Amino acid sequence: MQPNEWFFIGIFFIVALILPAVPIVLAQLLNPKRPSKIKRQTYECGIETVGDAWVQFKVQYYLYALIFLIFDIEMLFLFPWAVAYNQLGLFALIAMAGFVGILGVALIYAWRKGALEWL
Repeated sequence: MQPNEWFFIGIFFIVALILPAVPIVLAQLLNPKRPSKIKRQTYECGIETVGDAWVQFKVQYYLYALIFLIFDIEMLFLFPWAVAYNQLGLFALIAMAGFVGILGVALIYAWRKGALEWL
């Protein structure tokens, strides 16, 4: 009797759930539990915290990060397309030009809104 193809997919999902769960459970069971006041203090790069540790950051930092991620993900789409460029047809060229065009419009929008100006 040959196993069904869903059997292997089920085994894959079970292994995918067990592999990360085992180290987490083992760490919880085996770690030493000796909490103290010093261990609960906020630690940042070896420098003692001065004032409140919850500081509000500028939204602009997040905008830079999001714009970076957008263009980083664009590279994930462009690289395989560029590698297989000789085997693709005109439709793939037009589709990628549309994709890059949409991202270009987004970049111009962010630029005009002043999201790229460092203050």
